[in-house]
Amino acid sequence: MDGFGPDHLPYGVFSLADGPRRVGVRVDDGADSWVVDLFAATGRPELQSPSLNAFMSLGPDAWRETREVAAEHAVALRHAVPLADVTVHPPVEVADYVDFYASEHHATNVGRIFRPDGEPLLPNWKHLPVGYHGRAGTVVGSGTPIVRPTGQRRGPDGPAFGPSTRLDIEAELGFVVGAGSELGSRVPYDAFADHVFGVVGLNDWSARDIQAWEYVPLGPFLGKSFATSVSLWVTPLAALDAAWVDLPGQDPEPLPYLGPGATRGLDIDVEVAVNGEVVSRPPYRSMYWSPAQMLAHLTVNGASLRTGDLFASGTISGPEPEQRGSLLELGWGADDAFLGDGDEVVLRYTAPGTAGGRITLGEVVGTIVPARA
Repeated sequence: MDGFGPDHLPYGVFSLADGPRRVGVRVDDGADSWVVDLFAATGRPELQSPSLNAFMSLGPDAWRETREVAAEHAVALRHAVPLADVTVHPPVEVADYVDFYASEHHATNVGRIFRPDGEPLLPNWKHLPVGYHGRAGTVVGSGTPIVRPTGQRRGPDGPAFGPSTRLDIEAELGFVVGAGSELGSRVPYDAFADHVFGVVGLNDWSARDIQAWEYVPLGPFLGKSFATSVSLWVTPLAALDAAWVDLPGQDPEPLPYLGPGATRGLDIDVEVAVNGEVVSRPPYRSMYWSPAQMLAHLTVNGASLRTGDLFASGTISGPEPEQRGSLLELGWGADDAFLGDGDEVVLRYTAPGTAGGRITLGEVVGTIVPARA
């Protein structure tokens, strides 16, 4: 396991003591972890910033040039400060947030739980990447406590109100947009790398009881919008060159704008731990819809991209019971399957590295705290 070696170099935002925030990359050297100060290394003013947004907006040429300089400094540990001496902050000012539903295994499991007498997949599911528009303002960094949400849910005689009793996780992968697009234009499937800067680990916390009462006819709303946690380190696409794999297969063939047969998935392994116990190991390579297809569909109507946009994969679930990425699936809807106050959830991610072995993506940690009065 190479972890955070020089073939990875994930981007983050850090500060020393009470000093200003700036952009750096993380590198591990044996037992020691460091952050290379990219403003000091390159002089780029965009890297002396409280978020990655200014730098990401420069586009792929600047990303490539900066990564080359970062690699040189990381190997020599120039302009490097110990990770233990810095505070790491959320890396991106999120502009818009879209969450997809791209795992056939997850969608099928959920359909069987909620519609046991019907078809598990709705008629549109294999024709387009289903998604919903989430709330950017409640995307939080790893380590932020998650307050149990309160809202309406179905009661025995009508709506009931109170703290959610079916609080769940969704182990996902998030994609961070660096370069925007013009309103009215569309981003084709083969332009994915021109716009997407990198990936983050993501936990789309879900209040299943609130969601079940509200989602017909317009879909998720308050059951999802209270919090979404992301990792503090953004893995650039360049670090995932060795991770691309063929999709499991799409039948029927999608419409041409989705690039049937021309896009790929990612070989990223996820580990889900609750209170220190590993409960699931979902494989991202099993996802039905590719990242490029999600982006193409997101913009096919002319919706513009903005720097800092975040779109997520939806729950990652594999074909085996131990590969399910939500507690809803792991417990098959049982009332005792969900999170209690004080429970801690950790999502960990690994992928093949370009130098061999596997790199460690940023983890996502969240602890449930009681609902507020």
